[in-house]
Amino acid sequence: MISYFARLVSALWPAATDSFPSYNQPLYVPLTESDPEVQNIIDNETWRQYTTLGLTASENLTSLATLQASSSILNSRYSEGTPGDRFYGGMKHIDEMEILCQKRALAAFDLDPNVWGVNVQPYSGSTANFAALTAILQPQDRLMGLKLSDGGHITHGHQISATRKLNFSSVYFESRPFTSHPDTGTVDYVNLASRAEEFKPHLIMCGASAYPRDWDYALIRAVANSVDAWVMGDIAHLGGFIAANELNDPFQYCDIVTATTHKSLRGPRGGLIFFRKNHPKALDLEKRINEAVSPICQNGPHNNTIAAIATSLKQVCQPEWKAYAKQVLCNAQVLAEALKGYGYKLLTDGTDTHLIIWDLRPQGLKGSKLQALGDIVGFNLNMTLVPGETAARSPSGVRLGTCLLTTRNMKESDIRTVARFLHRAVELSLRLQEEAGSKLLKDFKRVATDPNGRNYGEVQKLSQEIQAFAMRWPLPGVDVRKLRKPANS
Repeated sequence: MISYFARLVSALWPAATDSFPSYNQPLYVPLTESDPEVQNIIDNETWRQYTTLGLTASENLTSLATLQASSSILNSRYSEGTPGDRFYGGMKHIDEMEILCQKRALAAFDLDPNVWGVNVQPYSGSTANFAALTAILQPQDRLMGLKLSDGGHITHGHQISATRKLNFSSVYFESRPFTSHPDTGTVDYVNLASRAEEFKPHLIMCGASAYPRDWDYALIRAVANSVDAWVMGDIAHLGGFIAANELNDPFQYCDIVTATTHKSLRGPRGGLIFFRKNHPKALDLEKRINEAVSPICQNGPHNNTIAAIATSLKQVCQPEWKAYAKQVLCNAQVLAEALKGYGYKLLTDGTDTHLIIWDLRPQGLKGSKLQALGDIVGFNLNMTLVPGETAARSPSGVRLGTCLLTTRNMKESDIRTVARFLHRAVELSLRLQEEAGSKLLKDFKRVATDPNGRNYGEVQKLSQEIQAFAMRWPLPGVDVRKLRKPANS
């Protein structure tokens, strides 16, 4: 990446910038010279990503082409409004780009443009959800989504109590969650139906952040119809697999579908809102959605990001995409079976998706500690609540995903190697916890990084093995053949 931009700057650099006003001369200096401090942080993060194993389910790597589009000159344009209806001039090519992105978003999911529309401007999935709710609900209208500790997302109505509401979806709307079944961990659709009948929500949200199974959209549609509610599908995690026809299709049953573009769709960080045109409950739904995005929830679109989304969606539309999606799901199955083979407990006993929820309660270990050890030895995952928990800073679960490792070319045998690393990490974590003499995270970190600690040698050994393994794989957007460890890394 760096070499590409250095060549680009060299090609564009005027022969005599010293004749420019002093306040404009810095505009032609490459980052390596202009701001070594920022460049150094970028270099360190590049090295970290190259030498570690990315298992965070909400992360992926994007393509060189997408990175180039994201850092393009489109960054400089303001374009409030929608194509053909802007508040600024000079929008010809900006409109072309946004229309192209819209077309590719619909094509990626094989949607009829006469039936479905899409807004590609949201800055994130959370913004997309806020705009979608704003478009169809009034303040204090009722909504239902999966409970956070059962795998739901914070934007689906999460609240800790009636007086402690931590998201717009519970601050501005009245929320009552549905839950998973206590025995299976899967969504309890009987519970959903009974709560909907009692609560009479205006909206039922399906989708999750830490739930490893597919969704029964048809059943949710039937429940919603019984109480005259909207149905919104949040496919932030599942979009790439739905586009590949590997998971159930929410578009058959939902009124609105939101997505992020940087998880399984492997694009830049952004959001999408798909909506049914000429909806019988709101003939002006397209207008509502567009106005909810801008100017209500945000304003000027990030045109460079829209270009990058378009580029990544072109890749989703290619025949090769299905093979990628299949491999991600296969790798997740392999990882789940490998962990179960070591005797570990997984929420719902497995996965249909890229995502695994690993319950560490039987081991007496907190997910926060495994996450902390991962930061030390070289794998990235995130702690997560498991059903029945409320302590988000010290939960007993961890969330794993296989999108990023698959993007780095790993297949089944490689994933089994990753599972062995994770198993060793849990065993090591238990020894470190014992050595710490307390259950405090700070004491765990202290003994894990103490050169005089009795388990420090094992920490170093695991770190070295993981790094050597991680460095076998490419990193999109980076020429790893030329990559060197930064001096102060």
